[in-house]
Amino acid sequence: MPGSPGREGSGALHSRTVKRAVLYGLLGGVLIVFLELNEYAHFVRFYRVEVYGGLLAVVFTALGLAFGLGWSRRREVVVVREVPVRREGPFVPAGERLRELGITEREHEILTLVAEGLSNREIGERLFISENTVKTHTSRLFGKLGVQRRVQAVQRGRELDLVP
Repeated sequence: MPGSPGREGSGALHSRTVKRAVLYGLLGGVLIVFLELNEYAHFVRFYRVEVYGGLLAVVFTALGLAFGLGWSRRREVVVVREVPVRREGPFVPAGERLRELGITEREHEILTLVAEGLSNREIGERLFISENTVKTHTSRLFGKLGVQRRVQAVQRGRELDLVP
Protein backbone atom coordinates (compact mmCIF):
# COMPACT_ATOMS: atom_id res chain seq x y z
CA MET A 1 0.00 0.00 0.00
CA PRO A 2 1.35 3.41 -0.78
CA GLY A 3 1.91 5.45 2.32
CA SER A 4 2.13 2.54 4.74
CA PRO A 5 5.20 2.37 6.93
CA GLY A 6 7.74 -0.24 5.93
CA ARG A 7 6.47 -0.49 2.35
CA GLU A 8 7.35 1.47 -0.71
CA GLY A 9 4.99 2.42 -3.47
CA SER A 10 5.19 0.42 -6.67
CA GLY A 11 5.88 3.63 -8.65
CA ALA A 12 8.98 4.45 -6.59
CA LEU A 13 10.24 0.87 -6.91
CA HIS A 14 9.69 0.89 -10.69
CA SER A 15 11.46 4.24 -11.04
CA ARG A 16 14.47 3.02 -9.06
CA THR A 17 14.63 -0.19 -11.13
CA VAL A 18 14.61 1.78 -14.38
CA LYS A 19 17.33 4.13 -13.13
CA ARG A 20 19.55 1.23 -12.14
CA ALA A 21 18.99 -0.55 -15.45
CA VAL A 22 19.90 2.63 -17.37
CA LEU A 23 23.00 3.09 -15.20
CA TYR A 24 24.01 -0.53 -15.81
CA GLY A 25 23.57 -0.08 -19.57
CA LEU A 26 25.56 3.15 -19.57
CA LEU A 27 28.44 1.49 -17.71
CA GLY A 28 28.49 -1.26 -20.32
CA GLY A 29 28.49 1.32 -23.11
CA VAL A 30 31.31 3.28 -21.49
CA LEU A 31 33.36 0.12 -21.18
CA ILE A 32 32.88 -0.71 -24.85
CA VAL A 33 33.77 2.84 -25.90
CA PHE A 34 36.90 2.64 -23.75
CA LEU A 35 37.99 -0.53 -25.49
CA GLU A 36 37.39 1.05 -28.89
CA LEU A 37 39.32 4.18 -27.96
CA ASN A 38 42.33 2.13 -26.92
CA GLU A 39 42.46 0.45 -30.26
CA TYR A 40 41.02 -2.92 -29.68
CA ALA A 41 43.19 -4.37 -32.45
CA HIS A 42 46.33 -3.37 -30.54
CA PHE A 43 45.22 -5.39 -27.52
CA VAL A 44 44.30 -8.36 -29.62
CA ARG A 45 47.86 -8.62 -30.86
CA PHE A 46 49.25 -9.01 -27.36
CA TYR A 47 46.42 -10.85 -25.62
CA ARG A 48 43.81 -13.28 -26.76
CA VAL A 49 40.21 -12.17 -27.30
CA GLU A 50 38.99 -14.78 -24.81
CA VAL A 51 40.83 -13.02 -21.97
CA TYR A 52 39.00 -9.77 -22.65
CA GLY A 53 35.72 -11.56 -23.03
CA GLY A 54 36.34 -13.27 -19.69
CA LEU A 55 37.20 -9.95 -18.03
CA LEU A 56 34.01 -8.40 -19.38
CA ALA A 57 32.02 -11.37 -18.12
CA VAL A 58 33.58 -11.09 -14.64
CA VAL A 59 32.90 -7.34 -14.45
CA PHE A 60 29.27 -7.69 -15.51
CA THR A 61 28.75 -10.70 -13.22
CA ALA A 62 30.09 -8.73 -10.25
CA LEU A 63 27.86 -5.76 -11.10
CA GLY A 64 24.87 -8.04 -11.53
CA LEU A 65 25.47 -9.70 -8.17
CA ALA A 66 25.89 -6.35 -6.41
CA PHE A 67 22.67 -4.97 -7.89
CA GLY A 68 20.77 -8.21 -7.34
CA LEU A 69 21.75 -8.46 -3.68
CA GLY A 70 20.81 -4.82 -3.17
CA TRP A 71 17.38 -5.31 -4.72
CA SER A 72 16.57 -8.58 -2.96
CA ARG A 73 17.57 -7.47 0.52
CA ARG A 74 14.69 -7.94 2.94
CA ARG A 75 13.25 -4.82 4.44
CA GLU A 76 12.73 -4.87 8.19
CA VAL A 77 9.15 -4.16 9.17
CA VAL A 78 8.44 -3.28 12.79
CA VAL A 79 4.95 -4.13 14.01
CA VAL A 80 3.84 -2.52 17.23
CA ARG A 81 0.83 -4.01 18.95
CA GLU A 82 -0.43 -3.45 22.45
CA VAL A 83 -0.93 -6.61 24.45
CA PRO A 84 -2.93 -6.48 27.67
CA VAL A 85 -0.91 -7.63 30.65
CA ARG A 86 -2.56 -9.43 33.54
CA ARG A 87 -2.19 -7.82 36.89
CA GLU A 88 0.08 -9.54 39.36
CA GLY A 89 -1.25 -11.86 42.01
CA PRO A 90 -3.87 -14.59 41.85
CA PHE A 91 -6.84 -14.21 39.54
CA VAL A 92 -10.03 -13.01 41.21
CA PRO A 93 -13.19 -13.26 39.09
CA ALA A 94 -15.45 -10.22 38.83
CA GLY A 95 -18.15 -11.27 41.31
CA GLU A 96 -20.34 -8.30 40.48
CA ARG A 97 -20.48 -9.30 36.81
CA LEU A 98 -21.32 -12.88 37.78
CA ARG A 99 -24.34 -11.62 39.72
CA GLU A 100 -25.35 -9.18 36.92
CA LEU A 101 -25.34 -11.98 34.36
CA GLY A 102 -27.02 -14.43 36.76
CA ILE A 103 -24.22 -16.99 36.45
CA THR A 104 -24.31 -19.54 39.27
CA GLU A 105 -21.27 -20.88 41.09
CA ARG A 106 -21.55 -24.21 39.27
CA GLU A 107 -21.81 -22.51 35.87
CA HIS A 108 -18.74 -20.43 36.71
CA GLU A 109 -16.91 -23.61 37.73
CA ILE A 110 -17.82 -25.20 34.41
CA LEU A 111 -16.76 -22.07 32.47
CA THR A 112 -13.37 -22.20 34.21
CA LEU A 113 -12.94 -25.87 33.29
CA VAL A 114 -14.02 -25.19 29.70
CA ALA A 115 -11.35 -22.45 29.61
CA GLU A 116 -8.81 -25.06 30.70
CA GLY A 117 -9.76 -27.07 27.60
CA LEU A 118 -11.58 -29.98 29.25
CA SER A 119 -14.29 -31.92 27.43
CA ASN A 120 -17.82 -32.40 28.83
CA ARG A 121 -16.90 -35.92 29.99
CA GLU A 122 -13.72 -34.69 31.74
CA ILE A 123 -15.64 -31.85 33.42
CA GLY A 124 -18.28 -34.33 34.60
CA GLU A 125 -15.63 -36.65 36.05
CA ARG A 126 -13.87 -33.80 37.83
CA LEU A 127 -17.08 -32.36 39.34
CA PHE A 128 -18.74 -35.79 39.95
CA ILE A 129 -21.78 -34.97 37.80
CA SER A 130 -23.16 -36.59 34.67
CA GLU A 131 -22.20 -35.49 31.18
CA ASN A 132 -25.82 -34.46 30.51
CA THR A 133 -25.74 -32.15 33.54
CA VAL A 134 -22.55 -30.54 32.19
CA LYS A 135 -24.32 -30.01 28.85
CA THR A 136 -27.28 -28.41 30.59
CA HIS A 137 -25.05 -26.04 32.55
CA THR A 138 -23.01 -25.10 29.45
CA SER A 139 -26.12 -24.38 27.36
CA ARG A 140 -27.52 -22.11 30.11
CA LEU A 141 -24.12 -20.46 30.42
CA PHE A 142 -24.03 -19.86 26.64
CA GLY A 143 -27.42 -18.17 26.85
CA LYS A 144 -26.33 -15.91 29.72
CA LEU A 145 -23.12 -14.92 27.93
CA GLY A 146 -24.88 -14.54 24.56
CA VAL A 147 -22.61 -16.96 22.68
CA GLN A 148 -23.03 -20.08 20.53
CA ARG A 149 -19.80 -22.07 21.06
CA ARG A 150 -17.34 -23.02 23.79
CA VAL A 151 -14.52 -20.90 22.34
CA GLN A 152 -16.80 -17.86 22.22
CA ALA A 153 -17.82 -18.50 25.84
CA VAL A 154 -14.18 -18.55 26.94
CA GLN A 155 -13.41 -15.38 24.97
CA ARG A 156 -16.42 -13.60 26.45
CA GLY A 157 -15.53 -14.85 29.95
CA ARG A 158 -12.03 -13.43 29.58
CA GLU A 159 -13.36 -10.11 28.30
CA LEU A 160 -15.61 -9.86 31.37
CA ASP A 161 -12.83 -11.01 33.78
CA LEU A 162 -14.75 -14.15 34.70
CA VAL A 163 -11.94 -16.60 33.88
CA PRO A 164 -8.15 -16.20 33.80
